[in-house]
Amino acid sequence: MSLFSLRQKPVTEPAVNTPTSPKPANAHPLDALTGGVFSAATSGDRSARLRDWLAQAPTAEQMQEVFKELSQRDRGAAKPLKEKLDELKRQKAQEQAATEWSAKAEALLGASRLNLADALAWQRDAARAGAPLSREPLATLRQQLAERIKSIEDLQHAVQVEREAAVLIAQRIEVLSTKPWREAQQAADALRNDVAQWQQQVEGLTQDPQWASVEPKFPPMLDASRQQLQLVWEAFSAALAQAVAADADAQAPLPAVPVWADELRVARGEPAAAAEAAAAADGQAQTERRERANAELEAAVAALEAEVAQGHGKATPKVANEVRQQLKKHGRLVAPALDARAQAALAQAGELEGWQRWRADQLREELVAKAEALTKAPEGQRLGGRKLQDTLRQLREQWKTTDQGGAPNHALWKRFDEACTEAHKLVEVWLTQVRQQADATRAQRMAIIDELKAWTQAHAESSDWKAQLRELHAFSERWRQAGHLSEKAFAEIQPQWKDAMHQAHARLEAAQAESTARRKALIEEATALAEARPLRIDAVKALQQRWQAEAHAVPLDRKQEQKLWEAFRAPIDSAFERKTQERQQHGQALSEHDQRVLDAARELEAASQSGDAARIRAAMAALEAATQAAPAAAPAATPAPATPAGEGEGAGEGAAAPAPQAAPRKLVAMRGDDRPGQKRAEAAPAGRDARRDGKPAGRGDARGPREGNRFGRDDRGFGDRGFGGRDDRAPRGPRLGDAAFRAQRQALDAAQASLKRLAEQAHGEVLTQLVDAWRARDAEQLPAAQALGPRVGAAQRNAWGAALAKPAADAGDALLRLEIAAEVPTPAEQLSERRLLQLQLLTRRHEAAPADTWAQDVARVFAGAHDERAARRLQAVLKALLKR
Repeated sequence: MSLFSLRQKPVTEPAVNTPTSPKPANAHPLDALTGGVFSAATSGDRSARLRDWLAQAPTAEQMQEVFKELSQRDRGAAKPLKEKLDELKRQKAQEQAATEWSAKAEALLGASRLNLADALAWQRDAARAGAPLSREPLATLRQQLAERIKSIEDLQHAVQVEREAAVLIAQRIEVLSTKPWREAQQAADALRNDVAQWQQQVEGLTQDPQWASVEPKFPPMLDASRQQLQLVWEAFSAALAQAVAADADAQAPLPAVPVWADELRVARGEPAAAAEAAAAADGQAQTERRERANAELEAAVAALEAEVAQGHGKATPKVANEVRQQLKKHGRLVAPALDARAQAALAQAGELEGWQRWRADQLREELVAKAEALTKAPEGQRLGGRKLQDTLRQLREQWKTTDQGGAPNHALWKRFDEACTEAHKLVEVWLTQVRQQADATRAQRMAIIDELKAWTQAHAESSDWKAQLRELHAFSERWRQAGHLSEKAFAEIQPQWKDAMHQAHARLEAAQAESTARRKALIEEATALAEARPLRIDAVKALQQRWQAEAHAVPLDRKQEQKLWEAFRAPIDSAFERKTQERQQHGQALSEHDQRVLDAARELEAASQSGDAARIRAAMAALEAATQAAPAAAPAATPAPATPAGEGEGAGEGAAAPAPQAAPRKLVAMRGDDRPGQKRAEAAPAGRDARRDGKPAGRGDARGPREGNRFGRDDRGFGDRGFGGRDDRAPRGPRLGDAAFRAQRQALDAAQASLKRLAEQAHGEVLTQLVDAWRARDAEQLPAAQALGPRVGAAQRNAWGAALAKPAADAGDALLRLEIAAEVPTPAEQLSERRLLQLQLLTRRHEAAPADTWAQDVARVFAGAHDERAARRLQAVLKALLKR
């Protein structure tokens, strides 16, 4: 059935009239190709028709053209088509990769010599490139490479086995040379078969097709073993044949093997003297040879034992081989004890070599686990780029070290290399980010340099040096915080920055040089001004103002500016210090009045330390009296001041009249302009007071004059000294020196602190005595009325004593009233009772408040029974009430 027939099927009318969308006037050109995808009414219908069309396997060009049109109309329906196109792209990319890597694998397999490293790297690189290794032909090629690698590794292992077998055969021949020649003759046939079989196996290894692919170190090893075994076997066969001939013919020469030669010599019946002579002739040389052989073997065995004890794996096989060579060379000359020691050391070395191989594989597995853990860690716990790069480098170095101590393990190396390669992808991402960041940082720094050059041109005529210095400092901070660059990139861009900064600082540095010269001139002026006598304070102030103006105008480097300021200030400070010393020299001698004040201050300090309140108060009064006391009378040579005429009449007759003194000139206030060259107003006529309006001093109304002492002044009006004169104040004492004034002030402060401390101690003792009197119900223990303070009178104290004399009764709410009066907290369990009492007190309008009846409430508490809790509450209340 064709798509056309489906479209021509008659449509049944629905039972319910539903609005239908009008058909497009012209059908889409691709609608016939896709089976009505573009003419479908709904998105679901469109998706179904598209899936049916994709099941017909259209070409990639058709699908691309349909997707281009459909994606503009309905992206949801075009999604399967897009997935199909993506799958085709992936298949095409995988086919291309498969073709490329198949060619590489065929080239490796077709080569006469296969490099194991290249074969292992092929699988790793192919997987990294996304080649489909599980599909043909890569799956078959991968299997062939794996089989060939395995055959090469087996061949290398067989070489090592044959090398050890050659060593064992040589040791058997060496042992037979130390036994009787007839026993060696019996074992010669079996030994000959073993040597022939070994040579046949070695020949089979060299004829193997993979022999050309083994590592270069293995063929020389096998050739050396073959030559060594061949030489040993030929020497053994020649010596044995010579021994057989010497046994058959007494005239035949003896073999070179000493044991066999001695045995044949005895069998021939040679005289003992001749044997002894021959032995004596060879004795010294034999002894020297034996000593030399034992020494060489001793050194080799000691080195082998040291390697075994340390557990080293790299040098152990070499040292063990040296011991074996020494045993082969000097087997019959070695002492039995040394021989046993050498055999034991060789056995331990063999065990150690096996253990080293096992340990090397264990270390490799640990390195593989570490490498795989680098990529399996959670996102937040992975190492950073730099640390990950260093870790990978360290892991590879450790792998190289492990390979030096044992045979390589290609399977573990494959896993390790794959894990390191996967982790290195993260390092490559980090390196890309670092390069991008470095490019951005370089661009940012170049922008700062360009901005600095533009700033230099814009401020070529500016003289606001402080603002320029701040902006240049801001440029420097931006350069410092611009980001990290490599050493090479920073070395390239740093000279450009320095040149730009030098050009920007050129005018500022010139201004700073001129300012430095001006400040040095001010320093010279300050030095000359300080040396002048007397010191001119106004000139010093003017010079300092010039310095401050210069410092505000042109800023300098902080250290240089501080250095110049210290040089400027030093001569002025020295001048003021000289003036201060001169002033102190004039006032060093204390007056008698200052001495009395100092003595009184010392006495007050001693009284404060004694802790006696009465003594402290007496000393304070003495200090006050000494401060207010008038100084001693002036000497007789000083002329006495003039006395008024009224006082002179009451003097004694014998007293000489003092010399008359001129009356002080009275100052008269002048009105008008007192500038030079202006006419001054005439002074007020005599008899008028100093009032500005010239009115008489009396009041101008009918009330008459004011009383003289109404406001604390006499009837002289404002007085000679004007309003607010000191005539009506208490006379002030003479002026004290600095030392006496400070001593007076410190002594008074210490005395007041001591009195306050003593008052607090006395207050605490009073409270303790009150509580003790209540506990003992003894009125005699009550403190005196003076100790209770002004808040408690004698009548109240007597009432407290009377309450204590009576038997204990109920105190009621007295404690609560006391706590309300003192405004101290109440225990939590009685808060409700206190609130209730406060409400009741609000309703009792005509009743006295607790603050007015607290003394009676204390008497009620004393009348009650003593309780420790109540005693603590009463003590807290009285502590507040007695201080008010």
